[in-house]
Amino acid sequence: MPSLFSDKRRLAFTILGALLIFFISWPILRTLTSNSPAVLWETLLDAEVRNAILLTFSSSAIATAIAFILGVPLAYLMARSTFPGKRLVEGLIDLPIVIPHSAAGIALLMVFGRRTLLGKAFGLVGLKFVSATPGIVIAMLFVSLPFLVDSAREGFEAVDARLERVARTLGASSWESFWRVSFPLAWRSILAGIIMMWARGLSEFGAVVILAYHPMVAPVLLYERFETYGLKYARPVATLIILICLVTFIALRMVNKRREE
Repeated sequence: MPSLFSDKRRLAFTILGALLIFFISWPILRTLTSNSPAVLWETLLDAEVRNAILLTFSSSAIATAIAFILGVPLAYLMARSTFPGKRLVEGLIDLPIVIPHSAAGIALLMVFGRRTLLGKAFGLVGLKFVSATPGIVIAMLFVSLPFLVDSAREGFEAVDARLERVARTLGASSWESFWRVSFPLAWRSILAGIIMMWARGLSEFGAVVILAYHPMVAPVLLYERFETYGLKYARPVATLIILICLVTFIALRMVNKRREE
């Protein structure tokens, strides 16, 4: 494989790419090195910060689990079937990516608010979304589900449909051909989608802050501390959040890479 500096074109591309890498890495490194370990430890001992981080991680995990249960079957249908309105469905799945997330929060509030039909119905069984954890979950679910569904669909599309037909001719049922052939072969793409969706949910702010300001997830807590106390008090929280997300994301990527090997 040619080196990065084997010709003028590669050298130019390397310089341009290095500028983009620098743009991403420098603010992160600057933030990570802006506080001493003692300050970060003190911030981690803050119950409000710790609870916000735990709530963020758990809510995003629940949203990802819901998307997995509902989204993988849909991804399979879009990869294997032709039906009226298929392009519309594909567009709707991708729509949350382009909608401003504050607008997504308003849209969810119009459906799951306390005075809406669904809000009242769920309220009868003790489930509320405004200023409650379920609201955080559906906000994360709405804005990040395209990552999982699209990745799963691409995984199923990469699996040769003839393999399922062969399994059926050997006596496997339609369910067995899915679980023993299509799903295992598409699993790498599905897992990548799971990781990306969960990671995207961790950073959600716009939809969450409108639908469920309290209890506060980590991005909302960071915003509140910055607005209330300024950069000095917000910086340790930002550093801690970036560090935890970075370590977690690297660990998940390593797990995914091992599975691919």
